Amino acid sequence: MSFVGAHSWWSWVLVLTNLVAGCWALAAHRYPDLRRRELWWLTIVAQVSVAIQAVLGVLVLQVDGREVDQLHVIYGFVALASVGILYSYRQQLIDRQYLLYGLGGLFLMGLGIRGMILTPA
Repeated sequence: MSFVGAHSWWSWVLVLTNLVAGCWALAAHRYPDLRRRELWWLTIVAQVSVAIQAVLGVLVLQVDGREVDQLHVIYGFVALASVGILYSYRQQLIDRQYLLYGLGGLFLMGLGIRGMILTPA
């Protein structure tokens, strides 16, 4: 599999893990019984998937030599920066952490979908 194929396939991992983690965190904000350790493990997996996707994207550009829409690259940078921003606000918003990570997960999912739309054929 080329890096293009891996980058394309992994985009679905990014979108789906952030969708599930985001929805679970939003539900946990409303329903305290859903506040479980497994939510944080899933959130970690979802956010690490963003970093893996960024590395795969760099490999597509550098190793495979593909040309991509610059807006696609910007979405990747914004997604990676967003993970850092979410992490940096976790202590300041400790009373709203489920809301923070819920909305953040859905935002990352949206960036992933938008990046998939801009992917060249």
